[in-house]
Amino acid sequence: MTVTHLAIVMPAYNEAEGIRGFIDEIRDNVAPLAERISFFIADDRSTDATAHVFDDTSDVEVHTQPANRGHGPTALAAYRLGLASDADLIVHVDGDGQFLGTDFARLIDAAESTSAEVVHGVRDGRTDPWYRKVLTSCVGVLIAAASGRRIPDVNTPLRAYRPAALQALVDAVPEDASVPHVHFSLAEARAGFAVRYLRVASIPRRGESQSGTMWGRAAGVRLPPKRLRQFAITALQEVWMLSLRPSAPLRSIRRPAPVA
Repeated sequence: MTVTHLAIVMPAYNEAEGIRGFIDEIRDNVAPLAERISFFIADDRSTDATAHVFDDTSDVEVHTQPANRGHGPTALAAYRLGLASDADLIVHVDGDGQFLGTDFARLIDAAESTSAEVVHGVRDGRTDPWYRKVLTSCVGVLIAAASGRRIPDVNTPLRAYRPAALQALVDAVPEDASVPHVHFSLAEARAGFAVRYLRVASIPRRGESQSGTMWGRAAGVRLPPKRLRQFAITALQEVWMLSLRPSAPLRSIRRPAPVA
């Protein structure tokens, strides 16, 4: 079974070192599964050459954002690019290349061979610093308590969506949300979306630097950077206001009616 039009969307910031090789690897692995493949990159005002890496590539569109706004808003911008393309299946992944191309084929196969509206890539062997793993685990416990069931890897950036399911989520989440995937995961569980979870490998960031640009590159850092601590506080406040409190607006998300 092949996808008529597959859109792969990425938020990216200063990923010129590895993003081209990452997309080449994805393309090689998913080409047999789709009649047409489009790549859409939402570039968060990179200060390196990310915006120009694909100037000579016909199936990759780079859309530079009007301002540097961080990962969450840029991920939502990437999703909107995929939705505007009228693709039959939309796959999101961060531009840092922390996944293997072979797992994209598995993700797409899982979406096409089941009735799933959403497929999450659950990361095995994560190479993130300890404090990011702890933060993710704590958020997972909080979301499990709110949704009534455990959601593995609640903030995973590797996801495949049917357009109707994704549209319902994107329409409900504010454009400036800092942790849209946390909101998505909680809403999917509450509204009864058909979600499948697939174990995938997590590898170091591609390029010469193996630590992400968002939270700093220093290899010897043992404590959470100040920027991450501030982000965590802001994100938890956002999750409470938008998704968790009794009158939270995202509680009203409903599963789209199945297409006849």
